[in-house]
Formats: sequence, structure tokens, C-alpha cells
Amino acid sequence: MRLIAWLLLALPFAAQAQTRTCLVVGISDGDTLTARCGSTGSYEQVKVRLAAIDAPESRQPCGQRSKQALSSLCYMEQARISPRDVDRYGRTVADVRCRGEDAGRRQVAGGWAWVYEQYATRDDGALFKVQYTARAQHLGLWADRESQAPWEWRKKAQRGG
Repeated sequence: MRLIAWLLLALPFAAQAQTRTCLVVGISDGDTLTARCGSTGSYEQVKVRLAAIDAPESRQPCGQRSKQALSSLCYMEQARISPRDVDRYGRTVADVRCRGEDAGRRQVAGGWAWVYEQYATRDDGALFKVQYTARAQHLGLWADRESQAPWEWRKKAQRGG
């Protein structure tokens, strides 16, 4: 039953893996947004996870600021969404461009997200240079020398620590 639900969620983008232009109608956090795709009368809402990055969780230091940074770029803007995959939560993992800018790259450049090494591909190599620059300039979350990557923070939270 779970597999069927996952397939139903994945179908809209699996069947149409090409780039789509959609209106961003919600920002969940610094790496996740909701977009309304399609034409009047036949809209579908799609939850999109920005590819190759991981932003602080909402309760984590800089979590709200990271969300605000993505919102200022994409909220209520037309976004070009280029799907890569569907994650285990049924979200479309995609490259997203708002106002002509790569949203993931902008989040990393501003110091509001990490490159998600576990999911970055060879094509994402330039993101590491962008992250290095943001870190060297102490931008965003890098102002705190002890900032914790979201994947480490989540592990710690799961252990109850």
C-alpha cells in the first residue's frame, strides 16, 4: 500500500521529467518549497526539495533565516523546476530557478545551506567552491564557527540528545 501511495505521488513528475514552469506558493524551509503547476482549473501542487543542498531545520540556529532567504528569492515567483528524482517522502528533488537564479546555489552562496555531500553529483561540483567562499567570508550560518550540519543535527535529535 505504501508503494502505491509513493508511486501516485511520483507520477506527475515521473511521467513529465522535463522542466516545468510553476508558481511557488509556499516555502517550508530553506530547501523545500511548494509549487502550483499546470493551467487554470487543473493545477496540481508539487512539493519540491532543492537538489544537492541541505538547509538548517526550522528549530536549528539559522533555520528561520534560511527559510526567509529562499522565500525572498522564490515566494510567489514563477520557478523553472527541473526534476532529478523523487525522495522517500514523495517530494520532487529538483534544480529550481527563480528570477533567473539557481535557488540552491543562491542558498549556499548566502551561507543559508550546506552542499548535501551524500546527494551531490559530479555536476554539483561547483557548489563546493561556492560553499567554500561563503564559509571563508563567514556568511549566514558560517558566522557561527560551530554551526552543525542539518544531517548531524537530525541524527542528534533522533537520539534524543
